[in-house]
Amino acid sequence: MKKNREETDETIRKLIAIARRHFTEKGYADSALEEIVSEAMLTRGALYHHFGNKKGLFHVVLEAVQKEVAEQVEAEASQSDDVWEQLLFGCRAFVKAAVEPRSQRILLIDGPAVLGWDVWRKMDQQHSMRLLRGQLQIMKEQGCFRPASIEAMTHFVSGALNESALWIAQMPDQRQALEETMTVIALLVEGLKR
Repeated sequence: MKKNREETDETIRKLIAIARRHFTEKGYADSALEEIVSEAMLTRGALYHHFGNKKGLFHVVLEAVQKEVAEQVEAEASQSDDVWEQLLFGCRAFVKAAVEPRSQRILLIDGPAVLGWDVWRKMDQQHSMRLLRGQLQIMKEQGCFRPASIEAMTHFVSGALNESALWIAQMPDQRQALEETMTVIALLVEGLKR
């Protein structure tokens, strides 16, 4: 029984990894299930059994990307003990991770288009936005900024980061665009201080 579970888990991991590469390189619309299952040396039936359909597979791939981005945010934010630096490091990590070639198309373009804005936002709320809300809550409890709604602040900053990531992804000099974005975010965050 344990061996079957391990084989099943390995099949799922393999399909997700191959599908992620296809969705990254070709986009959702141009990724063919036949190519994905052929490369995985599996049948369409195995894919349908585990994911239901192409959209179900994409949903799982997007979830993995969202989780990976959140892990990068958390790792970068933890590089400092200062709550303000944690916030800025986390913001920078989110934008950098979102525009990485292996995440950009899935996270910023196809995710909302294929699964819908509501599904995409729920995933974001479970991952990166959850971390942002938690950081802002800690900062509020420490009296770091003027009285303001944490929910409103979370959505405001998250929206700014998502829009910035979309903008940066289109820029020829992404490094310069990231620095410009971080300067603006730092100015906005500075305005929240007591």
